[in-house]
Amino acid sequence: MATTANQGGGQSSSTPKTTTRRSTAKRSTATRRASSTRRTTRATSARRSTRATTTSTRPKTAAEQVQQLAERAVLVPVGAGLLARENLVSTVRGLATKYSTRTSFERELKRYEKRGASARNRFERQMRRTRTKFERQLRQRRSLIERTLKQNRRRVEREVRSVRRDLGKQSGLVGTRVEKLVSDAQGLISSQLP
Repeated sequence: MATTANQGGGQSSSTPKTTTRRSTAKRSTATRRASSTRRTTRATSARRSTRATTTSTRPKTAAEQVQQLAERAVLVPVGAGLLARENLVSTVRGLATKYSTRTSFERELKRYEKRGASARNRFERQMRRTRTKFERQLRQRRSLIERTLKQNRRRVEREVRSVRRDLGKQSGLVGTRVEKLVSDAQGLISSQLP
């Protein structure tokens, strides 16, 4: 084997390679630890700097906090009003440019008409499809019910015919037995009479 020790207590020639591998592995592990420590230090200092700026902009006293809340209560509605005004102005300007001439107005009307017609056609197609599907399902169910009724009627008629036949046979047998019993009874009666 390559890594076994010699009889005299010495090591084989492959032992220095293992030591080299171990020392390289130790160095790379140490490098990784150092870089992760640097990253951790950077992250910690970044957190500290954000905390410092955050705490410096926060009001420190109760009066400053009340003042900040009052400013917010005033500034929020003012800002919302200004944004709504800007949106309204831009919408009005857009409409004014869109409908400023008769040709552009007619063009927009045609566009709306075309869109309405396509929506109507799509709706009609969907309704036709739905109606056709419903009618097909209705026909399938009706034919299935009719088929089932015919099968049941045939089965009942078959069973009634077989029961009739059986009753006919039974009544014939009963009739012959009754006649035999009557003739036997008459024979017994006539034999017992003097």
